[in-house]
Amino acid sequence: MSHTVAVHDLRVGMYVHLDLGWMAHPFPLSSFRISSAEQIATIRGLGLHKLRWVPERSEAPPTASAAPANGATAAPAAPVESAEQAAARQRGERLAAQRAAAQLCERQFVEAGRAWREANDAVLAAPQQARAGSEALAGALLDKLLVDGEVCIRLLSSGSGDRASAHALNVAVIALLMGRSFGLERDEMMDLGVGALMHDVGKHDVADRLRHPDDCFSSAELNAYREHVAAGVGHGRRMGLAPGALLVLAQHHEHADGSGFPMKLGSDRMSTAARIVSLVNRYDNLCNPAQLSRALTPHEALSMLFAQSRSKYDATILNAFIRMMGVYPAGSVVQLTDDRYAMVMSVNSSRPLKPRVLVHDPKTPRDDALFVNLEGMPDLGIRRSLNPNKLPPAALEFLSPRPRVSYFFEPAAVDERQPASEVCA
Repeated sequence: MSHTVAVHDLRVGMYVHLDLGWMAHPFPLSSFRISSAEQIATIRGLGLHKLRWVPERSEAPPTASAAPANGATAAPAAPVESAEQAAARQRGERLAAQRAAAQLCERQFVEAGRAWREANDAVLAAPQQARAGSEALAGALLDKLLVDGEVCIRLLSSGSGDRASAHALNVAVIALLMGRSFGLERDEMMDLGVGALMHDVGKHDVADRLRHPDDCFSSAELNAYREHVAAGVGHGRRMGLAPGALLVLAQHHEHADGSGFPMKLGSDRMSTAARIVSLVNRYDNLCNPAQLSRALTPHEALSMLFAQSRSKYDATILNAFIRMMGVYPAGSVVQLTDDRYAMVMSVNSSRPLKPRVLVHDPKTPRDDALFVNLEGMPDLGIRRSLNPNKLPPAALEFLSPRPRVSYFFEPAAVDERQPASEVCA
């Protein structure tokens, strides 16, 4: 018989069940006996509040506050800690949970990229298999997104995967978060996810050198590039994609003011999913262009969309996008109000103005630095965004901003409070 236990009451020796779907946790099995403090930190990093455990298969009960009312022996009292020992232990636990959450996001991103490549590679020879693969991946992302609680947009620490898979995943992750904010139904979210993942499928039919638009293209070359939209719709039909996903493939380069292609549709003739993907696709292409020398920082990309391209995107969707991503999206390099330099690591989509940041601290190795949750720091904020090449050399080496920006999502931490002593220089 299973009982419910709060994640902060977990102990080594407890046999637990993780009621999560594929890609939602890094363990080989969903039911297992906890064997280390690192596993507890990993579970806490999943964003769960409670989970099931089985006393009969456990070697230890939870902490006394969560012991089941079945006569189980309470845990022995822990040795008395000094204030310094307690602070060191708590910091170690937070650092372990932070590392576990980062490893989980990286692993899931790699697995999702592999699944996307398998689906994309099957488009020409096995279109039905490609549809099944893309729908399975969209469903897995959706299951992860629709867990209870708030969700953060997480910056990945490495540029894992090739540009095509990273672009598809970036667009899908942010588009699904947008769909969630608009309250789309599950079938609409599935169409949005599949459409976002496969929006560039028509590039199978375009020569490699023409797959990304360039200012130097001739009219013929530009037309050849734009043909990927019609080719993508053809592939989508052979795959048997749902009508809502097909509309994303057909309309992901249309603009609200009718200046897009291939049909020059206005916002009123575009589906909601297509309006979302059109915007997110442009944002990611600004951050991650084919030529890295032309890349904008996430903050610069957001500013350009708002200042120079407002008429091209549905106003409601653009405003919701800016609110969700925050003024300083994950990946932005910033200077804090106390003059220290930092990089935005994750943004809570419901409270975007107070992100979690990695702060340059010359006294702490980068791998041992705890993220600072600005939400819990009323006297600390972001003063301005910076281009990485404006950073002092020591701060640039510490923060190590990547040339490409990759995103994934993770549950917001249950308790991100942080003692002021750990964030003040």
